[in-house]
Amino acid sequence: MTCQDFGSSRRHPGLESAAIDPGHPGQAIVFMRLVAIRILIVDDSAIFREGLRAMLEAHTDWEVCGEAMNGVEGVQKNRLLKPHLIIMDLSMPQMSGIEAAAEILKDSPKVPILLLTLYLTPQITQEARKTGIRATLSKTATNHLVDGIAAVLHDEELELKN
Repeated sequence: MTCQDFGSSRRHPGLESAAIDPGHPGQAIVFMRLVAIRILIVDDSAIFREGLRAMLEAHTDWEVCGEAMNGVEGVQKNRLLKPHLIIMDLSMPQMSGIEAAAEILKDSPKVPILLLTLYLTPQITQEARKTGIRATLSKTATNHLVDGIAAVLHDEELELKN
């Protein structure tokens, strides 16, 4: 059997959908299976990554598939791990979150990226959106992170600041 995507052209994180049976051309065997949402964390603070991992893994349908400590490593891990979602810090050594997002979106244009920063401004949000980042959130608003992830995964707007 070979995998074939049915429905819209958008990939739906966490869903695997259908297969074509080569013994019966034109006939599809349709099945739906929920899989964990695979999340890549990209942040230069090991303490922040550890806390974020613990918060995310408290949700049974979310799985942290990897971590990166800077933008360059984030680009590499995206290629290797193929996450459903990336949570990325803005300010990191070697490559900023916005620069890393631009590189990632060249290879994986549909992967949603949630950008975190300590100093969220309208200018940062605007620059992030121009790059293709789906949402921005202040690191001080971690109480909104779960809602932010849900909004990004469902392609909804997120405009929280604190």
